[in-house]
Amino acid sequence: MPRRIALFSLLVPDYDEALAFFLGIGFDCREDTDLGQGKRWVRIAPPGAETEILLARAVGAPQQAAIGAQGGGRVWLFLETEDFAADHRRLLDRGVVFDGPPRDEPYGRVAVWTDPWGNRWDLIQFAEADRGGTGG
Repeated sequence: MPRRIALFSLLVPDYDEALAFFLGIGFDCREDTDLGQGKRWVRIAPPGAETEILLARAVGAPQQAAIGAQGGGRVWLFLETEDFAADHRRLLDRGVVFDGPPRDEPYGRVAVWTDPWGNRWDLIQFAEADRGGTGG
């Protein structure tokens, strides 16, 4: 029986561009393997994270059209922090654009940001009573 989500794919226009962005905001590159014919297996994650992101270079019109739209315009990626103020400041210093100021919600402190391809993310520090709960 499965026990966890190991990784999920994120459509990007270019491996190197995406890798540079994520490394620039503090993610780790866990693997970058050339698979031939322009394909690579590129796994990234925040330091210490269990679940990883597989950067998937979009091929063909349908995949290219889905870049930045995998969440249908909603926040669909949640970057959890244990020090909201420090990580918010660090992301701002590294050029991340937030949609508005941080806000407090019943499930925690949150600020929405958009990656270079249009995917919407929450930077979130969950309330202690709701660790990984019902946010979003």
